[in-house]
Amino acid sequence: MIVKKTLALSLAGILLASVAMAETQATAWTDLNLRAGPGPTYKIRGVIPANETVQVDGCLEAAVWCKVTYAGVEGWASGSYLTANVDNAPMALTLAGPKVVLNTVTYTENPDDAALAGGASGALAGALIAGPVGAVIGGIIGAAVGVAAVTDPDPQYVTYVQSNPVETVYLDGEVVVGAGIPEPVTLYPVPGSDYSYIYVNGVPVLVETPTRKVVYILR
Repeated sequence: MIVKKTLALSLAGILLASVAMAETQATAWTDLNLRAGPGPTYKIRGVIPANETVQVDGCLEAAVWCKVTYAGVEGWASGSYLTANVDNAPMALTLAGPKVVLNTVTYTENPDDAALAGGASGALAGALIAGPVGAVIGGIIGAAVGVAAVTDPDPQYVTYVQSNPVETVYLDGEVVVGAGIPEPVTLYPVPGSDYSYIYVNGVPVLVETPTRKVVYILR
C-alpha cells in the first residue's frame, strides 16, 4: 500500500550573498548514502561521492534529511553532510538557519523502500555521534574529523566482516567515516587486527576499537 503524507521541506533556495539562487545545489562533504526515504532505515539507492554536487529539491525541518538528485537518481541524503556556499563559506544545510527559504512538497512513502519490516518508525536504537559535521566551527566545515580513515583495509579483514554478518543496528543519523558508535552498542572484534566491526544502518563498517569511530565502510 502506498501512503502519501505531506511534509514541510526547506531549501527551495539558499541565499548566497543575499541573492536567492534559481537552482539549489549542494556538495557532499564525504561519501554519502543516497537513500530511498528520509531516514537511516531506508534502503540505499546509491552513494554520492565526496565533493560531488547534487540538486536539492528540499529538506525536512532543520534540513536533517534532504530530497536530492544525483546522476539522474532521486533519493534522500543527510543534510548534515551536504554543504552549500553561504556568504562565501561552506555551510552544512543543517546550519543554514534563516538563510533557508521554506517550501512544502508531497512525499510519497513506499513501505518497500524501508529496510525494516513494518516501516521505519520506532526502530532506532540510539544516535550516531557526529562525524565530519562535528568538525564544524563557526558554521564552517573543518578539514579534520578526528580519525584516520582506512582507505585500503587488509582483504582478510573485509572477508571476515562479510563472512560473519551480525544483526544490523539502526542509529539516528547517517553512517559516515568519522561517526562514532555509542557505548551501549556492541562492537565485534576482527581477529588479528586493532579493529572491530558492526552492521549499522544497513551497511557493515570497520571501527577503530579504542575510539569507537567508523574508519571504513564496506559498500
